[in-house]
Order: sequence, then structure tokens, then C-alpha cells
Amino acid sequence: MKTFYSPVHLSHAPKMEFERGLLSPAVERPERGERVKAEIEARKLGPVLPPQQFPDSAILRVHDAAFVEFLSLAHGEWTKMYGEGDAIPSVWPARGLRERRKGDIESALGSYAFDTATAITKGTWAAAREAANVALSAAQAIREGERAAFALTRPPGHHASGDVFGGYCYLNNAAIAAQFFASQGLRPAIFDVDYHHGNGTQTIFYNRADVLFVSIHADPAFAYPHYLGFADETGAGNGEGFNLNLPLAAGTDWNGYAPALDTALSRVANFSPDVLLVSLGLDTFEADPISQFKLKKEDYLKLGARIATLAKPTLFLFEGGYNLDAIGEITVNVLEGFES
Repeated sequence: MKTFYSPVHLSHAPKMEFERGLLSPAVERPERGERVKAEIEARKLGPVLPPQQFPDSAILRVHDAAFVEFLSLAHGEWTKMYGEGDAIPSVWPARGLRERRKGDIESALGSYAFDTATAITKGTWAAAREAANVALSAAQAIREGERAAFALTRPPGHHASGDVFGGYCYLNNAAIAAQFFASQGLRPAIFDVDYHHGNGTQTIFYNRADVLFVSIHADPAFAYPHYLGFADETGAGNGEGFNLNLPLAAGTDWNGYAPALDTALSRVANFSPDVLLVSLGLDTFEADPISQFKLKKEDYLKLGARIATLAKPTLFLFEGGYNLDAIGEITVNVLEGFES
């Protein structure tokens, strides 16, 4: 299996984040990508390749142009006002207040962000833009006949919607790749297995019938992102019936996860996609520091093998997963399970 990777992700290195109102060291850190790359090389999964460069038009099919411009300029504007440091919003236009996307950096941050955990650093835009190239390069490999490819995308993307960032995500890599396929007349299905619901991906495709979105995740009644991911969200307008959320309880292990997996794969099979995109979050692991599922290392081999039963060209995209000691092994377990 070909892996697409770029060292540009190393330039995105947030120092701290606000977690439940407390300032703590960031868990979405460069070591995540490096641990996965090292495991891919150690286990000889396949070649690790640099991405091609794709035009902005591929991103603007998914993301609002003003939002993309904001991301590209935000850290510079923050530096003008506050000097060096990571840009983190401190105020939001809640009910009764007005959005000011073209205001000063504080106004714009609050208008475009939905949490305090997703800092914009000096290297964030370069890394996010390159992650889109990584995703599109893997998609192009699928288009050229590869059975599967892995996009080692960092920062991750599935919480970013067309004009909102958060959840450590800035550009939605899975959505950009799915639209790449859809623009060529193909039917993509997106299967999100991250512990946290891919609210951004859902929002982007919620009114569309040409892209299926299926997600297994922690119930937002207790888990981030709290405001989307419930089972009654099934799509709207033309997209009614093309969104499936399978929220699960805290403490879910493989015995509880497997029935939801069967339901998800059945729905994907019924959609009969031309290509499958997997938002591969690994924070379902039993020892993940910020999550509450109980999947074990060997379960990821089974997950990969079950995804392979769909017999579709498959693009895996790296999302969450924050246990540095296990992230490489469990990521490659999914990919090897798929290949076996």
C-alpha cells in the first residue's frame, strides 16, 4: 500500500491547548505523524511517497474562499496584534451577538472557530494546505488504479466544515478527497471511525445524495463535539437518508463495537460506492488519553479486515488518536488487516 506523507506537518506544533477550561500540553502533536511513518517503514507496508501539488480550486470546491483566506493570514494578523505565539479565540458571537468575520483577528477567530483547543501556529496554514495535497495525492493514486492508499494527513480534518475550524482540524481532508472523486462523476462513501463524530464532514455533505457519510463514534450526549452526531441526524433535502450516525456508549469494547460496524458496512454496501474513504481515527484505543472506548491492539487488525470485505478502492486518511506509544502500531494494524 502506498503512503503519502509530507514533513511540512512538523511546522504545525501547538504548545498548549485549553481542555475543559484548563490550559494543558497539546495532544495533537507532530510526534503522532512521525510514529506512524516509522511503523509503516519498520513493517514494510509499502513505499512512503511525497505528495503532488494541487491547485486551490480542489479545496475551494469544499471550503469557503473567505475562510481559506482567513486561515492563510490568521497567524500573521495575530502576530501584528500580540507578537509571536499561538492564536486561540477567546470570545464567540453567541446568540444575540453578530459575527464579524472581517473584523480584527479576535473577531475573525471567534467567528470561524468553534473551540479553544485548535490553535493557529506559525506553521499551521502550511501544514494544513500540505495535508490537503497529501489527501489529494492518495486520491489520485486510487484514480490511477491503486486498490488502496493511505494519506498520512496531519493536521487532521474531519471536524472542519466549509467555513468553520475546530477539533484540531482546519481543512477537511476527507471531504476534499471525496469531492475530488465526485467532481469526476464517481460516487464516494465516507466511513468515519474516529472516536469523535466527524461533524465537519457531515455538515459539508448533509444535503447531498451523491456522497454517503457513515460514522461510528462516542455518543455526543457525553463526548466532543457535543452538538452533532446524534442518531436522528439522517440528512436533509436531497441528502435525506444519506447520513448515518451510530453513537456508542462510553466504555464500548469490540463486542459492542462490532454490531455497529456490521450496520455501517451494510449501509455502505447498499450505497454501492465507486470508492470508499475511511476517516481513520485511532482514539478508540483503550489507552487513549482523551477518549473512553476500549478497543485493543488486535481489534484494529479485525477492523481493517472487515473494511476490506466491501471490496472497494479504499482511501484511508489519518485523523485522531493520541496515545503516542500505540499510535503507530494500531494505525498500521488497520492497514495490514485490510491488506491481508
